Amino acid sequence: MKKIAVIGAGITGITTAYQLMKKGYDVTVFDKQKYAAMETSYANGGQLSACNGEVWTNWKTIYQGIQWIFKKDAPLSINLKPSLHKIGWFLNFLSNVKNHEKNTIATVKMAIESGNLLKELLKDENINFDFKERGILHLCNTEENFNHGLKVNKWLTKAGLKREPLNNEEIQKIEPTINLNDFFGGFFTKSDMSGDIHLFCTQLAEICKKNNVKFNYNTSINDIVYKHNLVELKFSTQNTNNTDTFDATVICAGVSSKFIASKLGDNINIYPVKGYSITVDLNDKISQKHAPEVSLLDDGAKIVSSRLGINRFRIAGTAEFNGYNKDIREDRILPLIKWSNKLFPKVSTEHYRPWAGLRPMTPNMMPKIGKGKLPGIFYNTGHGHLGWTLSAFSSLLISDILLRTDNLN
Repeated sequence: MKKIAVIGAGITGITTAYQLMKKGYDVTVFDKQKYAAMETSYANGGQLSACNGEVWTNWKTIYQGIQWIFKKDAPLSINLKPSLHKIGWFLNFLSNVKNHEKNTIATVKMAIESGNLLKELLKDENINFDFKERGILHLCNTEENFNHGLKVNKWLTKAGLKREPLNNEEIQKIEPTINLNDFFGGFFTKSDMSGDIHLFCTQLAEICKKNNVKFNYNTSINDIVYKHNLVELKFSTQNTNNTDTFDATVICAGVSSKFIASKLGDNINIYPVKGYSITVDLNDKISQKHAPEVSLLDDGAKIVSSRLGINRFRIAGTAEFNGYNKDIREDRILPLIKWSNKLFPKVSTEHYRPWAGLRPMTPNMMPKIGKGKLPGIFYNTGHGHLGWTLSAFSSLLISDILLRTDNLN
């Protein structure tokens, strides 16, 4: 049995560890946090959303972004202080506009396969994470956005996804709690799902632990060296320096993957795009009754929501380009609260918990799944806003790549 290190205990790291464990490898997971899924996998929008697979590299998004730059409560916020990393990322982003359709279709295909794999995993494992198979409603605030959605629907169909166009009356039948005064129809993807990513990750980590996967939490990776056909990891746990060797290492470190990769001679251009969420506590029966059961995606506001059990309502959104900064800004949280008050006026937002996380975004919006330049180095990272949506597929893919490499040696 070969020893494999997995760096990162977020959704991609935990699912990768699980798939490697299932293939019979001796797996050790490293993470700088005290527990699994404490960063970007902690409180996202809760969606497993193939319908949200359209990549951002299109002129419509770019024109909107320019209009939003100086608007405080806009879905996009950019710190205009220049940096080489930010400038290079945006230039690469622009160069990928030509791949908009191709990358959207590829992403949706991965998302569909990932959803099927997740369902297979849930047949094998008992995980309670407020899972719902109620589909996702995509709301359009203008006729222009609706027509763009019809165009994207053609690509989704090519990928194998069925997303049904709806008028407001049809939307209301699926989710009667929504105030639809300012919307122009939308779409419904019945096959999409939702749930609590943190609960899923922590429980899957426990399943891995029971099957002899080792976890080194509170651990910083100081160096990774390839020598004598092995990968040597130097790491610190509670101020104690340690060294261990592995046959291979899979890097699933989110926004930190860029720095780890650069030390290994690999260029993985990931930028940390901050997203925010609030988890509204539904403490009264009126709020519980009038909070939506179906997961939502508001195209104009760039906000998503998911119902998590009886007494929680997760609302998430916005994209902030502000470097490696996890500060929670009140002016970015306020639009989420206003959105809930407007669409669901009977839901109390008196009690809520704010959160911010850094999405690992590549300029072409496609994850990096595969080998590094050095033997024994592999990557499963850069999933952006679709980390959970793509995780079941990408973790199986990287474990298959590693197994094939292993069999060739």
